[in-house]
Amino acid sequence: MQTENFSAMQKYLSLLLFSCLIAFHATGQQRLITGTVQNNADNTGISNAVVRVKGTDFLTATDTKGNFSLKVPTGALILEAVATNFKQLEIPLGATQTTVHFKLHRLQAIVKQTDKNRYISRKEAEVAYDMAAPMMASKMSTHGYAAAPRFNTEDYSPINENIFHAVTDQPLSTFSIDVDRAAYSNVRRFLNNGEMPPADAVRVEEMINYFDYHYAAPTGKDKDPVTIRTDMAICPWNTDHQLVRIALKGKQVDTKDLPPSNLVFLIDVSGSMEEDNKLPLVKKAFNVLVDQLRPQDRVAIVVYAGAAGVVLPSTAGSEKGKIMAALEALQAGGSTAGGEGIQLAYKIASEHLTKKSNNRVILATDGDFNVGPSSDGALQRIIEQERQKGIYLSVLGFGMGNYKDNKLELLADKGNGNYAYIDNFEEARRTFVTEFGGTLFTIAKDVKLQIEFNPAFVQSYRLVGYENRLLPNEDFNNDKKDAGDMGVGHTVTALYEIIPTGSKVKATSWVDPLKYQQGKIAGNHTEILTVKLRYKQPDEDKSQLLQKVLPYNNQRVEEAPEDFRMAAAVAAFGQLLRNSAFKGTATYAQILRWAGTARGQDPEGYRAEFIQLVKKASLLDKQ
Repeated sequence: MQTENFSAMQKYLSLLLFSCLIAFHATGQQRLITGTVQNNADNTGISNAVVRVKGTDFLTATDTKGNFSLKVPTGALILEAVATNFKQLEIPLGATQTTVHFKLHRLQAIVKQTDKNRYISRKEAEVAYDMAAPMMASKMSTHGYAAAPRFNTEDYSPINENIFHAVTDQPLSTFSIDVDRAAYSNVRRFLNNGEMPPADAVRVEEMINYFDYHYAAPTGKDKDPVTIRTDMAICPWNTDHQLVRIALKGKQVDTKDLPPSNLVFLIDVSGSMEEDNKLPLVKKAFNVLVDQLRPQDRVAIVVYAGAAGVVLPSTAGSEKGKIMAALEALQAGGSTAGGEGIQLAYKIASEHLTKKSNNRVILATDGDFNVGPSSDGALQRIIEQERQKGIYLSVLGFGMGNYKDNKLELLADKGNGNYAYIDNFEEARRTFVTEFGGTLFTIAKDVKLQIEFNPAFVQSYRLVGYENRLLPNEDFNNDKKDAGDMGVGHTVTALYEIIPTGSKVKATSWVDPLKYQQGKIAGNHTEILTVKLRYKQPDEDKSQLLQKVLPYNNQRVEEAPEDFRMAAAVAAFGQLLRNSAFKGTATYAQILRWAGTARGQDPEGYRAEFIQLVKKASLLDKQ
């Protein structure tokens, strides 16, 4: 009898185990969905669009032709497609459906329309001008003049957001650091004018790096001019994920110990610069800088309009009155020979070039180059050649309407200089007074970061921002490859959103699984990642290596330092402004709450101002 009962029990257990296996297999089943994401207007594929199962981490990105494939759970669900400058689209997917095609509508190019100013494409502006020309000519012959139509032709480079990468496929992430902050002040200009900024004007890393963070600087005992700090917390906009912060701080140097400066102010005085927020603001900005000069510093002034010319030969910093008088006498008018101006400015800088001096051209313009060598390639070659001689280029952008952000960012990047957008006098004061040393004096050049993730802790990762600063992994150890520079006292912050190992969702990748890496766990069992940093001394060509590891820590974001919470709040804000596919559950109200607890000591009021900008964006986004 006992034998029969035991046999029956075995049968029941076997059936139960079999049933559990079937149920487990059913719940673990996935199906492959393929499809396309296309522009509704012309059926062209949209590259790097994010396709995701709504409310989950099942996601992928389209290839260059707009194609995608994605493994999803069985059963009915909703797929969503998100792409920059396109309206988000959701499509319900049936339980057996395996293909889906998205047709996205482009968002309107018009940001704001007033009686005299509306945002349109460059092509629309050309067509409008051609249509208006006969009428203008008729009016001019009758009345002797006619007002030209004012169209907004601001230009921004497209940003294809970074997506998640599986650590088993791409364990390394490499990029050039960025201390520019032009995007933040430009976004501020839009919001203060009652407009939401175009998505491509929002570079999230520049918004994060706009703020002062209280990182420990290198001490006198440190041989390296840069320190690295790492920490992590639960990601506030997706609590199933974690957020890693990598923070750099440049050494502080007393102003009296800085090398003498050999500066050339290169100022656009073309007709497009006549408005109050352009040339008049340029004069105020440079007057602030002149006030900071020492007797050992030198300044020359070159201007360009229809042609380029020298307004002031290289003059000692002790002659402030003479320099300011030359600035005050400038007037706007004519076309824009920007390329010729750059060549002349470099010529004057080279005449006073010394190895120990800070040799720099500072360009102030709205970016509208249309006479002389104006193509990106021609200007880039000029700037790269002069950079090799030790003459750097910093760029200050001004104005609105015809602002060429994409060109100015490129020039500053290639010139080993910083790029700032000056939207008001306070920003000019910050650039040339509060951060005088960091703006003008380089303490580390060609700074690159490479992060290696440990698959024991990280399933997949995405770098927040820095889309136009990514580098091939092999460029990290190549000293011939140019990268970003750090100035005196500068801070740099980078954030990674990571999906922890053990997540129910497996990272989707376009790369085939690596045959020999499966089952291999790299690194120490307590380290989530290793940060490697390469930099060069300003007068050297061989790079130095720094390293830092991050031990695993699962702290709540509320327990993280104030600076961490502030950087996370700014990152979330940038992603909301871009309507990012990765904005998660972030809302304006949450951002206000995060930033409100992270104000800390705010002597310049930048964090308080940020809170006001979030409130303005919240109101504008509802209109």
